[in-house]
Amino acid sequence: MVEILKVDNKKDLERFIEFPHDLYADDPNYVPELKLAQRGLLDKAKHPFFKHSDADFFLAVDNGKILGRVAAIRNNNYVKFTRKNIGFFGFFEVIDNYEVARLLLDTACKWVKEQNFDHIMGPENYSTNETCGTLIEGFDSPPVVMMTYNKPYYPEFLEKYGFGKEMDLLAYQFIHKNRPDKLNRLSKLILERLNKQGIIIRKINLKKFDEEVDNIQKVYNAAWEKNWGFVPMTYEEIKYTAKDLKSIIDPDFVLLAEHEGELVGYSLIIPDFNQVLIKLKRGRLFPWGIFKLLYYKNKINGVRIITLGLLEKYRKLGIDAYFYTQVFEEGLKKGMIKGEASWILENNEMMNRAILNTNGTLYKKYRIYKKAL
Repeated sequence: MVEILKVDNKKDLERFIEFPHDLYADDPNYVPELKLAQRGLLDKAKHPFFKHSDADFFLAVDNGKILGRVAAIRNNNYVKFTRKNIGFFGFFEVIDNYEVARLLLDTACKWVKEQNFDHIMGPENYSTNETCGTLIEGFDSPPVVMMTYNKPYYPEFLEKYGFGKEMDLLAYQFIHKNRPDKLNRLSKLILERLNKQGIIIRKINLKKFDEEVDNIQKVYNAAWEKNWGFVPMTYEEIKYTAKDLKSIIDPDFVLLAEHEGELVGYSLIIPDFNQVLIKLKRGRLFPWGIFKLLYYKNKINGVRIITLGLLEKYRKLGIDAYFYTQVFEEGLKKGMIKGEASWILENNEMMNRAILNTNGTLYKKYRIYKKAL
């Protein structure tokens, strides 16, 4: 008989982390999360999310065998910022058995309802600032770094349970050979025009990393505040994320736009380290994973455009177009043959249009679901 267990000890937390590795053992497109990173993300004593909010983790177990997992989440900052009475579910993984999925979702919904929320939304692994969304299209290739992946039956299970579409998140692929010929000429013209307006574009200075991150946080929170699903990142959260990213950042891919010495925009692009992680068994660096990481690190041939933020008054000056053109230019120098821009809200017409104009191809879709309680 299947029972739902609340994770309340280290042993069960380890089982919570390990379950996806068993579930996707025969899936060639599955990319394991680094075990150390998952431990940090789920550690209530260390992760900055738990300084302002809460979550509980649950396992579906049958005679000692794990069949699924889910998290029920209360994000107080989301409620405060949006004034919406919504709780969340996340970290959802389950075998191909709807009854097990139903029990897990029942548990998450009950927990969220007991927190006095009237809706539940997800999957969001705490918020849209972390990994989120259920893959609904594009199962034929591995996810890129910091993007989700799931079994094709998840959307069916969620919809059968009563969840409906809230928002789709889009992922576009760029193939270097398909770049428009006009990009080089356009890039130079845009930069000249920006410089005449006193706007300079420069690369991130890793020697002043903390200072750069502080400025990026301000632009990030201001630039995204009107977007659906957004919740501002706290100082501690962005520092935590930046610490993880610093080890894989290539400064040639992180561009900052400044006007009169003030940061007004940025683009965060990182090498697709999932091309390395897919080689690591169960996300373990030790004892041999570290050697695979070092070996494959220099063989990465793709990037992910994670986020591009501009203060509102600077959005129609071509800064975003210049950022995109530089992805191609820097990528060419470093042997990058492809890139992914993700994720983009389906209702972000300006951004979607800009990507299509640079020959981006929509190739994956992710969905956030919502249900009334």
